[in-house]
Amino acid sequence: MLSELMDQLMLSSFWELGALLLALAYLVLAAHQRQGCWLAAAVSCCVYASIFWGAKLYMESLLQVIYVIMAGYGWWQWRQQGTAIEENQRGHHYSFKWHFKQWVWVSVVAVVTALLLQNYTDADAVWLDTFTTAFSLLATYLVTKKAMETWWYWLVIDSVYVYLYLSKGFVATAMLFVLYLVLVVYAMYRWRVDDGPAVQTT
Repeated sequence: MLSELMDQLMLSSFWELGALLLALAYLVLAAHQRQGCWLAAAVSCCVYASIFWGAKLYMESLLQVIYVIMAGYGWWQWRQQGTAIEENQRGHHYSFKWHFKQWVWVSVVAVVTALLLQNYTDADAVWLDTFTTAFSLLATYLVTKKAMETWWYWLVIDSVYVYLYLSKGFVATAMLFVLYLVLVVYAMYRWRVDDGPAVQTT
């Protein structure tokens, strides 16, 4: 199985491999709070946006464009603050009631979007593509709030992405998301150790 995956990896396009390396560079640079991480993220997302559009994963392509915008915001924020993390800042902990409300409206938006894509475009893997995109945006919002629950979202979302990208033949990207799953578990551990009690939000 591993040998087969490596063979498929070698068949991955130059652009996909380049985007993968830039995504890994983003993770490494962000871990060391280097502002250049945002440039790596922006270029990687631009490449992925083009790749996914060509594969008719239109919502994934749109998500990458949104991430490019967020990378620009992150670059500006880090330049203003001088650091990615404010000292003594505690994250939020959102109640189940809060999460349930978000699931309802995000799911409604996702269903409507998926139906429109299914009926009026030639988009592929419409339902997985749309729901992963919608909930990725919710998870990203939780990251900005330093909410511990964000990692549970990413654990599920990234697992689905592994399947989605393998099914579309993006082996290198699927392997990248396997690595992301490992990093999510590590992040869950580090946040529990470093952040301490969070602020409850209803």
